[in-house]
Amino acid sequence: MIVYRYIAEALFYAFMILTFMGGYMAVRSRMLMHAVLGLAVSLLGVAGLYFHLGSPFLATMQILIYVGAVCIMIVLGVMLGNTPDQLAAKNFKGRNLVLALGACTAAFMTLFVTLSQTRFAPAAERVGDMSIRFIGENLLFQYCLAFELISVILLTAIIGAIILARDGREETAK
Repeated sequence: MIVYRYIAEALFYAFMILTFMGGYMAVRSRMLMHAVLGLAVSLLGVAGLYFHLGSPFLATMQILIYVGAVCIMIVLGVMLGNTPDQLAAKNFKGRNLVLALGACTAAFMTLFVTLSQTRFAPAAERVGDMSIRFIGENLLFQYCLAFELISVILLTAIIGAIILARDGREETAK
């Protein structure tokens, strides 16, 4: 029994390290494709944490939607987006910098207030037999909000990729 506890702790720390190292790679990378790879690694680590916490459905959705779809949409946006020469021609200083700093500050404060006022409860025992019926009932009742939020993020990524694809190459034709 103690051996399983150590294995579970080792898996938790491995998933945590995978998540942080992927995030570090995504933030510190100079090449955009390497940053997307780091994002995918980080999201795989988060999926592992979901699985470790007893939610295989959310882990599967994390892999399918975020790693599979969102990262592919980002790669599509990179391939169809502006070249570095086109980006250098645009000036992103001034008003855009102030707006970006304001948005980052507002997001940080929202997350800080939310996390400081949240009471985290210990994880409950996993219940269910993981049959199709059980997964279907949980999808319709227990995980409905999470599934819908994930689908909204996927829709946002698709719309962003379409906008990048439509506007990205029009400037080169001039």
